[in-house]
Amino acid sequence: MVLASKITGAGNDKVRGGEPITADSVRRALDGSLKRLKTDRIDLYQLHWPNRGSYHFRQNWTFDPSGQKPDAVKANIEEVLHELGEQVKAGKIRHIGLSNESAWGVMQFAAIAERDGAPRVASIQNEYSLMHRIFDLDLAETALNEDVGLLAYSPLAAGLLTGKYTAGAIPPGTRGAINKGLGGRHTEYATTVADEYCEVARKHRLDPAQMAIAFCLARPFMTSAIIGATDLDQLKTNIGAAEVTLSDEVMSDIAAVYRRHPLPL
Repeated sequence: MVLASKITGAGNDKVRGGEPITADSVRRALDGSLKRLKTDRIDLYQLHWPNRGSYHFRQNWTFDPSGQKPDAVKANIEEVLHELGEQVKAGKIRHIGLSNESAWGVMQFAAIAERDGAPRVASIQNEYSLMHRIFDLDLAETALNEDVGLLAYSPLAAGLLTGKYTAGAIPPGTRGAINKGLGGRHTEYATTVADEYCEVARKHRLDPAQMAIAFCLARPFMTSAIIGATDLDQLKTNIGAAEVTLSDEVMSDIAAVYRRHPLPL
């Protein structure tokens, strides 16, 4: 078992007021997590949002970094990274990770860690699925060359890629019925694209969810795809994706849909 947790930070003001991540907040948040989890060590401790904000969660359409102050950003990263290093030395955490970060942000952590002998970033938890592949370019290159593995969240596009929302359906009890809009993912266009991917799966006699997860697991920068389930059958289906190998024919059909719809979310 690998135990992971996070400190939220100021990148999302919807969570606990969005206190910035600092050396002090890391100490308080980490000790609070250890107490609540009733453990003396967390294997992977992640920074959930960069303090400067993020283009993730549909913010890529209006992202504007021109107001950032790079010297201040780097000073904060240095402060936080050194504190995380102290927590590693104290045995409270083993590895550190990022989340909802950019290629530039990852490289600042890598450069400071190399310069100061601080802990290197082990992972990055960003959104990735057949329908959301902005990681494929600069971040993929960064992840591979800096050995920072992706922990993909929403590999099923919040359930769109299971086929349950085909033709705009919203079955009772599903995430779509509870979380209206699925975090900005559930649009008419996105549903149409998801249906195309599900049709590829059916053509090749694959479960749509397993095909979507198997695609993520096949990516060269992938460390793990984060799955969720509301019942045992869903859990078995999702875990079973680890045994699925996608043929060249399947990958070709996936690529065709991707070329038609490169960024539907």
